[in-house]
Amino acid sequence: MRRQARSRVLLTFICFVFGAMLGFSYQHAQKEASRRQWGDSEWKKEYEYRSALIALQKENRSLKQQLVEKQEELATWEEKLAEDRSNEAELVKEAEQLRMHVGKARVKGKGVAVTLSDSSYIPSEASATDYIVHEQHVWKVVHELLISGAEAVAINGQRISHRSYIVCNGPVIEVDGTQHAAPFVISAIGDPDVLSSALGLAGGVIDELVEDHVDVKVEKQKDIVLDPVFAPKP
Repeated sequence: MRRQARSRVLLTFICFVFGAMLGFSYQHAQKEASRRQWGDSEWKKEYEYRSALIALQKENRSLKQQLVEKQEELATWEEKLAEDRSNEAELVKEAEQLRMHVGKARVKGKGVAVTLSDSSYIPSEASATDYIVHEQHVWKVVHELLISGAEAVAINGQRISHRSYIVCNGPVIEVDGTQHAAPFVISAIGDPDVLSSALGLAGGVIDELVEDHVDVKVEKQKDIVLDPVFAPKP
């Protein structure tokens, strides 16, 4: 009896499972059949949607490529702009240096002051001119300072330029038409150590001036201010 009961239960379960499988298969077949029964309009809409989606994806890829190209172009222009600004800054700096060298700009900095004085000892009136400062003595100092890297030079506060001239006029000298009497203070902006060393070389400018009976004094200064050429004094 127990075996028969078990067999009936097992058979019932198998029948239930088989029936469920048949029901699922039938529903799936019905769905497929209903899908196959779509009309031409439904298939056309689905085709249009898919075509539109493909077109959008293609356009999206194209736009992304254009974006990358524009970003690269922008980076190139930014580099060029930065280079142009750098060149502009260099040109401004160069123009300022040129104005400084030709005496058109007020300059300030450290440097040296070279004082040239007539000799304190004159043996006779006949040889007095051999013991005073002449224009060539001033020029020697100016030239040596310029070739040694001086950025700006002035004589007794009067700025000189590449067009300046110095001539003797009796007991005084004229700098661009302006008269100056001894002592002559030649101020130069630049490296004080380099400028003073250049003047003090053995057999150099200072030795030549001393040999010509000119009293020379060189001082290093931390703060020298030179006005532009022909600038009116306050």
